[in-house]
Amino acid sequence: MSLSPTVIINVVGLTPSLIGEHTPHIAEFVARKEHNMGHIEPVLPAVTCTAQATYLTGKLPSGHGIVGNGWYDRTYAEHRFWKQSNHLVEAPKIWELLRENDPDYTCANLFWWFNMYSSVDYSITPRPIYLADGRKVFGVASQPEYLAKEVCDEVGKFPFHTFWGPMSNIESSRWIAQVSKEVELKHDPGLTLIYLPHLDYNLQRIGPNNPYIFDDLCLIDAVVGDLIRFYEAREVKVVLLSEYGITEVDRPVHLNRIFREKGWLAVKRELKRDTLDLGASQAFAIADHQVAHVYVNNPDILDEVRGVLTATAGVDEVIGPSMKNYYGLEHENSGDLIAIADKHSWFTYYFWEDDRYAPDYARTVDIHRKPGYDPVELFLDPKLRSPKLKMGFKKLRSLLGFRNLYDVIPLDASLIRGSHGRVPEDKNDRPVLIGEFPALKDGSDIRATDVFEQLFHLCSRGN
Repeated sequence: MSLSPTVIINVVGLTPSLIGEHTPHIAEFVARKEHNMGHIEPVLPAVTCTAQATYLTGKLPSGHGIVGNGWYDRTYAEHRFWKQSNHLVEAPKIWELLRENDPDYTCANLFWWFNMYSSVDYSITPRPIYLADGRKVFGVASQPEYLAKEVCDEVGKFPFHTFWGPMSNIESSRWIAQVSKEVELKHDPGLTLIYLPHLDYNLQRIGPNNPYIFDDLCLIDAVVGDLIRFYEAREVKVVLLSEYGITEVDRPVHLNRIFREKGWLAVKRELKRDTLDLGASQAFAIADHQVAHVYVNNPDILDEVRGVLTATAGVDEVIGPSMKNYYGLEHENSGDLIAIADKHSWFTYYFWEDDRYAPDYARTVDIHRKPGYDPVELFLDPKLRSPKLKMGFKKLRSLLGFRNLYDVIPLDASLIRGSHGRVPEDKNDRPVLIGEFPALKDGSDIRATDVFEQLFHLCSRGN
C-alpha cells in the first residue's frame, strides 16, 4: 500500500485568534480551498505531554498513561517530571499502526516529547549531560546515535539556552526547523514530527493580549512558511497543529502552601533550606499550569482536602474519584483529586513560607527536581544587578571546573501573564488542526482524541 509522505508541524500555542495579518504564511495555508481548520477541544490537562500522547495514539490519559507533564510515582514516593522514555506511553503510536500497511514506513521525531527509546527510525531530542561535579552540559540525543553529529555538523550545535529558560527565543525553533530539512534531505522519512516551541515563551511571559506578541507571531510565521515551501516542493503533505491555547492569567495559586498551613505537608529544614518529603506528606499537589494532581496519602482526610480545594480562590473545579473516568483520567498516575484553575488563575509548586528558606533549585532552571511546573524560569530575577553579567561569570567559573549554582530565577509568580491546562471557553483560544482533511468541516470542532484518526487517514492516502 502506498502511503503519503507527511510532515506534522506542531506550532505550540497557535490558536485561531492568533492567525491573521501577523502570520501571513500560516493564514495563506489556512485559506487554501483544499484545506480545513478544525478547532480542537483539548484533552484534560491541556499540556504538552498529555496532548502529544493523545494525538499520536487517539487515546485519553486513561488509555495512554500520560496524565500530565509530571506526576507522583507512588512506588518510589517521588515525583516524575519531563521524563523522556517512550515506554511511558502505554498505547500504539500512529507510525506503528501505519507500518502494518507498509513495513518499510519510516518516521522521524524531531523534538516531540517521549522521544527516547522509541520505535521511530530517526529522532532528535534535548538531552543535557549531568556531570558528577554538578555541571550540566547542554546537548541532544539522537537515534541512530550518529544522527546528532550528522546534523550538528551541518547546522551547528543546538542553542539549548534558547529552548527553555530566561534566554528562550526564536533560535531554538529555527534550529529545529533547519535540522528537520536536513533529516528530510538525507533520510526521506514517510512521517516527520516537528516541534516549534517559540510562541510558548512570550505567551506565558507577557500574555496573548500584549501587542508585543505580534513580533513573536511574525518570527514563528517566517519559520513555518519556510518549512511549508520546503516540504511542498518535495511533494510532502503538510499539517499544522497545536497542543493548547494560552490565555491571560493574573493570579497564581499556591496549593502546597495552603496544605502546609493545614499541617498536611512534611517539610524539613535542612542546610537552612526547606525540603519537601512527598512520601511522608498527608496531601500535596503536583502543579502543572492550570491543573494540579493532588495526592492524598492519608485517605482519612480525602473529603477535608477536597473541601479545602473547593473553597480556595482560583480553583474552578475539583475532580474526585467518581468523576475521573468521565474526564479520561482514571489511571494510577493520576492524583486522588484533580484541581482545575479558573480562567484567570494557575497553580504554582511553591511550598515554602519564607523565600529565605526556598530550596536551592527554586532560583534555578531545574525542570526535573522541582515538584511541579515552574514558568517563572522564563525570567531573570529583576532584583539582580546585571543578571546577564552574573550568568556570564558563573559560566566562566564552570568552564574553569568550579561548581556553580545558576540562581538567577525570581520567586515572584505574579510575573506570569499566560497559562494553559484547562479547556478554554472561547473556541478561538483552542488549539488548531490545519490541512487536507475533507471529512473535517472548516471551522468545526474536533475532539483531541479524533485528531489521531484524521492524521492516520491523511498519511494513509497515497499521492
